[in-house]
Amino acid sequence: MDLTRLRRTSLATRKSKVSFKGFGAPVAKGASFAQFLDGLPDYLSARDLRSLVDAVVRAKKRKRPVLLGIGAHFIKVGLSPLLIQALERGLFEGVAMNGAGVIHETELALAGKTSEDVGGHLGDGSFGMAKETAQFIHAALAAGVRDGLGFGASVGRAIAESKAPYRGKSLLAAAWRLGVPVTCHVCIGTDIIHMHPEADGAVMGEASLRDFHAFCELVCRMDRGVYLNVGSAVILPEVFLKAVSVARNLGNPLEGMTTANFDFIRHYRTDVNVVTRPVAPTGKGYHMIGPHEILFPLFLSAVAERLW
Repeated sequence: MDLTRLRRTSLATRKSKVSFKGFGAPVAKGASFAQFLDGLPDYLSARDLRSLVDAVVRAKKRKRPVLLGIGAHFIKVGLSPLLIQALERGLFEGVAMNGAGVIHETELALAGKTSEDVGGHLGDGSFGMAKETAQFIHAALAAGVRDGLGFGASVGRAIAESKAPYRGKSLLAAAWRLGVPVTCHVCIGTDIIHMHPEADGAVMGEASLRDFHAFCELVCRMDRGVYLNVGSAVILPEVFLKAVSVARNLGNPLEGMTTANFDFIRHYRTDVNVVTRPVAPTGKGYHMIGPHEILFPLFLSAVAERLW
């Protein structure tokens, strides 16, 4: 082997993926948030964040829907006030959540606290047995379904019209007041309220099915729209995929969609059901990996700089 015979290239003419043009700016004490954003490097997740914000801004300017799906952890890490503000500013045309989200919302409205110590209560069988939570939600569902409402609207109306001491801080009540649909997608047996004697499978099933139909109607208008999935690893990615299929079966091509998944790690279902399959071949999907309590405020603040 004679290394002097190697065919070498020139660094000056070689194509490279990294240059000083995309480097971040040094931090400055007292800088504005806009300056912070402008100072982020133009690589990988920082570039994806900018692109995702661009997609949301384009969708709003074109009057295309921006939808949000949230897991219950979104509420448990204190993000409801930010979402209420976003709903008041008209950012999201609809919000989807799972049954646990409704439970945490209800407990916060009733008592100003939620999220019990599962390990501490499971041993004696007291886990999930708070009667007020179950009684309030099942009564709300019975009245709401009778009046033609879905799951999210039933509980949102009930909180808004109740004397719950913290109803003014409720996401569901705010959405009801603003007329923003919140759809709740329930898997029977997964939530603590399913263990209680007030549970009515027919009522819960009817309410959740109505919400699935309402969510499908929202997705039908998603041409060049945006869907964000924040913290649901299984339920909402599956619901979103089925809604996309329904929409396209009914003649809505859903071209140019943008999707993003916000979570701690990459999961199979969020990857294939949110980020890749629904947007192929004309759209774009993003993975935003990190804690919700940091990523969502960062994202929302970046959107606010452009739209509010």
